Amino acid sequence: MMVKAPKGYRHRTRKLLRKNVRERGAIPPLSMLLIDYKPGDRVHIKINPSIVKGMPHRRFHGKTGIIVGRRGRAYIVEVYLGKKKKTLIVRPEHMMPAR
Repeated sequence: MMVKAPKGYRHRTRKLLRKNVRERGAIPPLSMLLIDYKPGDRVHIKINPSIVKGMPHRRFHGKTGIIVGRRGRAYIVEVYLGKKKKTLIVRPEHMMPAR
């Protein structure tokens, strides 16, 4: 008998949530954390795999969303997944401003 494959929060992310050799380590750049986002700002969701807190699901990696508000240290981000609007709670370590 075969064992069922796990269906955890980070399953099938071996290639997606991987850092380059020179980027390894838990400390994100401070410039990423000090950005103050305002409601209406557009952000790209780029998951930092070394920080687990405030990490969105892997299906949102690479998506662009709009800041709606704050919740503690995290931000409330609205992202479209097809035609559906999803509301995420993401910490700034996993976001970068859209140009």
